[in-house]
Amino acid sequence: MPIKIPSTLPAYNVLTREGVMVVDEELAARQDIRPLRIALLNLMPKKIQTENQFARLIGATPLQIELTLLRMSDHQTRNTAAKHMESFYHPFEEVTDQKFDGLIITGAPIEHMPFEEVTYWDELIQVMEWTQTNVHATFGVCWGAMAMIHHFHGIKKHLLDAKAFGCFRHKNLATSSPFLRGFSDECVMPVSRWTEMKQAEVDAKPGLTTLLGSDEVGPCLIEDPAHRALYVFNHFEYDRDTLKQEYDRDIAAGTPINVPCNYYPNDDPSLMPVNRWRSHAHLLYGNWINEMYQSTPYEISNIGG
Repeated sequence: MPIKIPSTLPAYNVLTREGVMVVDEELAARQDIRPLRIALLNLMPKKIQTENQFARLIGATPLQIELTLLRMSDHQTRNTAAKHMESFYHPFEEVTDQKFDGLIITGAPIEHMPFEEVTYWDELIQVMEWTQTNVHATFGVCWGAMAMIHHFHGIKKHLLDAKAFGCFRHKNLATSSPFLRGFSDECVMPVSRWTEMKQAEVDAKPGLTTLLGSDEVGPCLIEDPAHRALYVFNHFEYDRDTLKQEYDRDIAAGTPINVPCNYYPNDDPSLMPVNRWRSHAHLLYGNWINEMYQSTPYEISNIGG
C-alpha cells in the first residue's frame, strides 16, 4: 500500500519517479482502510530534502500511511519558502487535540547549544509530553533523539573535540529485537554530529536498551519501552550525497572540516560516494512501522488510553 501525501508536495513527484507507491487524498478516501497516521516534526533547515528522506522510508511498507508535516508554532524557518510552509505544515498548537499512530522528531543543527537555550525548547517539552497521551510510537532522530532521552531520563549530551563525520560501522547488540529483524550482525550508518551520548550513562538508566552501537561513535539506537520510543543518534535517512553536501558547504565557507571517513571511495572527495546503508534504513523504519501497526488501537481515539 502507498503513502498518502498531497499531490502538490514536492516529495510526491520525487517518490513517484523512484517507484515508491504514493496516493493522493482523493484516491485514499475511496479505500476502505484506516491508514496509519504518522507525523513528522521537521526541525531541519532543508525542509523539503528532509521530507523526501523520511517519506521515502515510511512509504516503502505494505501499509497505507498518512503523513502529516508539523513545525514548531512560533519558530520561523529561513531556509524554506514561506509558501511551502503555509501550504503543507501545521504548527504544533493546531494538532494538540489530534492523535497519531507515530511521530518522528528530526535532528536540528543546534547541537552546541544547551537544550534550555533553544528558543522553542519549552514547546518541544510540550510535544514530548503530548506524545505520552496522543502518540502511540515516537522516533527521535539525532538531536531530536538527544532531546527526548534528556527530557525523559536526564541523560546529557557531551561535546566532542572533533566532529563525528562519515560512515561508521555499528554492531547489532540485540539480534532478537523486532526493530532489528533482518539486520546483519554489523551495519554502516552515516554520522554527522558534534556531540555524543555516553553508553555508561545510558546503562545507568533502568529500562533503556541499546540496540545498535559503535566502538568509534558510541551508542546509536536505543529502545525506551516505557515511553514507546526509539532514539537514533545517527542518520539512516540520509541520501547518498547528504554528507557530501555538508562537506562541500563547509569547504566553500572556509570552515575547518575533515573528509568524512569511510564515505568516498578511497577517501577521495573527487569521487561519487556509494550508499551502503539504504537496505538497513528500510529495514529499521519498516520494522518500526510494523510494530506500530501490530500494537496500535484500531480506533485511533483509543491511543493513550
